[in-house]
Amino acid sequence: MTAKIKFGTSGWRAIIAEDFTFANVRLASAAIAEHVKSRKAKATLIVGHDTRFFAEDFTRTAADILREHGIRVLLCDGPTPTPVIAHEILRRKADGAINFTASHNPAEYQGLKFTGPDGGPALPEVTRDIEMRAIKLGERAPAKPNDTPFEKIDPRDPYLDRLAQLVRFKSLGEAKLGVVTDTLHGCGAGYLDRALAMHGVDVQALRTDRDVLFDGSGPDVSEENLRPLRDAVLAKKAAVGLATDGDADRFGILDSDGTWMQPNHILGLLYDYLVETRGWKMPAARSVATSHLMDAVARHHGTTVIQTPVGFKYIAKLIEQDKIAIGGEESAGLTIRGHVPEKDGILACLLVAEMIAMRRVSLAEQLRALFKRVGREFWPQRMNLHLPEDVKLRAVNRLKADFSTFLGRPVKSLDRTDGLKLEFSDGSWVLLRLSGTEPLMRVYTEASTPQESSKIASETQAWVMDSAREAKA
Repeated sequence: MTAKIKFGTSGWRAIIAEDFTFANVRLASAAIAEHVKSRKAKATLIVGHDTRFFAEDFTRTAADILREHGIRVLLCDGPTPTPVIAHEILRRKADGAINFTASHNPAEYQGLKFTGPDGGPALPEVTRDIEMRAIKLGERAPAKPNDTPFEKIDPRDPYLDRLAQLVRFKSLGEAKLGVVTDTLHGCGAGYLDRALAMHGVDVQALRTDRDVLFDGSGPDVSEENLRPLRDAVLAKKAAVGLATDGDADRFGILDSDGTWMQPNHILGLLYDYLVETRGWKMPAARSVATSHLMDAVARHHGTTVIQTPVGFKYIAKLIEQDKIAIGGEESAGLTIRGHVPEKDGILACLLVAEMIAMRRVSLAEQLRALFKRVGREFWPQRMNLHLPEDVKLRAVNRLKADFSTFLGRPVKSLDRTDGLKLEFSDGSWVLLRLSGTEPLMRVYTEASTPQESSKIASETQAWVMDSAREAKA
């Protein structure tokens, strides 16, 4: 049987016992081993995992295969967040890592992320090489029995020490904020809550235990999934609710009144705050799908924004080169200058808490003030379209056309960085692209009011569904 190993925007993900099997994990691990050894004969890889079902077993399987290929394996001692593994790669000068996580995906998924020696997500040319090696291998037998224990590492304390250099915890402690954290049964437990508590912050921690079913809803930091956090914030009268997803690379934020804050708005607020407090009058980077609020903040401070395709690996390179103050994506991922070239939901949450402590006003008030400073409001929206294959293909073909108008609106500019993005004369825009991690088409819109953004989204959905009628005609 042909192995189905395909790396998307952020690693290889598949349903456990369908495509994510021990046989395919052995194959992927062997392909990664060959790739790494083609670049360095004596290599060291870190191997870690999140809190998902069979995580330890998949991790051990990969470690066995790597050892059989002569690669030194450093095994994380317990569930470890993605940004922590990235930090440990850089600290130890390791040659990369294999991390078993499906991030925010539902419980039936498992995944594998490969990170290179730079600490950032593998670029397409790397994952293509791994995929091709897997195809050539065809299959990989289990490793020969070997009872020799692997070297174990605990990367938590060095990572927390680094956070203490990046976050102004003194201001947090002095502000006497009440904070509630929610790690959604993921591996952010013992990191986000501990970082706050050890610096004197009054913190209540939710869902820190392991539950491989994630309450039946999955470890995504969506508004719906954070209802328990909302209830706790209101009950505690906390200043903020902070959440991380399954592998703690994404953030979720609730204001003091329990309102879920859009990641797009958090990115704009934090960019403004970092320029103001760190003096980093530098560009920011955002994906093509992310709010133009960051652009407005850049204009306000006399800087610029670098646009990238969707996928944090493209932002990671700019962090490595020290070209940006902050890089982020609308899907709740960010990192900052001087930190790892990887999404870090733990750091994002801590910076938000610091921002509230320093400014002494709610996030909603901060956002209204920011809109006023930059001269307009920004209200993005994302819609996921689960389409039959024929409809999807027809829609993709229609997107290849040149558009002078779309949805009855004159098109000011057209961008094919990733999918098709159409910007209108009033500053509103729409982006259509196929997901790199799930079988669907995403529609992103932004306008100066939530109502107008929703209108553009619904009209775009109708335009896509017209493809079905055209296909049948």
